[in-house]
Amino acid sequence: MDIKKFLIIVLTTFVFTALFIPIVKKIAEFIGAMDIPNARKVHKKPIPRLGGLGIYAGFLLGYMLFGIHSVQMNAVLIGSFIILIIGIFDDIKPVPAKYKLLGQIIGASIIPLYGGILLKDISAFGLYLDFGIFSYPITIIFIVAIINCINLIDGLDGLSSGIASIYFLTIGIIAILLNNSSGLDVILTFIMLGSTLGFLLHNFNPAKIFMGDSGSMFLGYIISVIALLGFKNVTLTSFIVPIFLLAIPIMDTLFAILRRIINHKPLGEPDKNHLHHQLLNLKLSQKKTVLIIYLVDILFAIASIIYVIGNRAFGTNLYGIIIYAILFVLILLLITKTNIIWNHQKKNKNDHN
Repeated sequence: MDIKKFLIIVLTTFVFTALFIPIVKKIAEFIGAMDIPNARKVHKKPIPRLGGLGIYAGFLLGYMLFGIHSVQMNAVLIGSFIILIIGIFDDIKPVPAKYKLLGQIIGASIIPLYGGILLKDISAFGLYLDFGIFSYPITIIFIVAIINCINLIDGLDGLSSGIASIYFLTIGIIAILLNNSSGLDVILTFIMLGSTLGFLLHNFNPAKIFMGDSGSMFLGYIISVIALLGFKNVTLTSFIVPIFLLAIPIMDTLFAILRRIINHKPLGEPDKNHLHHQLLNLKLSQKKTVLIIYLVDILFAIASIIYVIGNRAFGTNLYGIIIYAILFVLILLLITKTNIIWNHQKKNKNDHN
């Protein structure tokens, strides 16, 4: 498959999704799938949710036109449909967190148990670890974790859809550079790139529609599946590639967990202390905040490309590792300037004074 074919895939799914989203918007308004503003949310007026339905429709069209039938693809279709249905129900009326998690586990389990797609081992920085029989639960945990990372960062117009688009574009570039363009991971990558960009056209600030849980959970699901397929097809030559490509949502999720543990809050309790909220607290606009996060994500993407092609271009992965290290140091320095971990606790102390 050549670059021209990839461009056709992206353009087809982009145009279809972009044209289909206004229909989804009317459906969301009709059935009452609306995101109502509250003290924790940034938007000021009700916005239709259910955008994930449009992204999923683009994904299905792309599969029907360009996909290849296989047991692996069947697993992806079945699992993603389960995730989508749970998300749609939640977009209409909030589903309790424990039931959402159960649905995520069921959807994730389809991938290793039926599709045979497993995270069997990892290698990074010269280290190698074989999971053996634990490959099945580790694969399921990985998928569920990425689903929730994307779900948690979906807090500003165009944020999660933009991060997902950067992820898909980067994987696509890596595949082309490695001349590995025939795997299912690559086909899904370009299908999803077009679909997500088609949605982003309507979702970038000021957003006309939100993706809702139907979109954020589906994107997290398909991102994790592409990562797992990439290991099997050697598109992602190391476990650290998808992890670092998702550095922003993963770190934001880890900080959210740490913040809630420190402040003795339930892990599932939403708050307004995420990374994007911290940037907004610096008096940045929504658009500038999202663009800054895009920029950081693009830097991680560039570092990932350099890391993957390092051996071929430079004879070493050292340059990519150095860039990764610099980026993490800069992010940690930035975090020390925010209240991303301690903010809630400080407020509680002030409340007692």
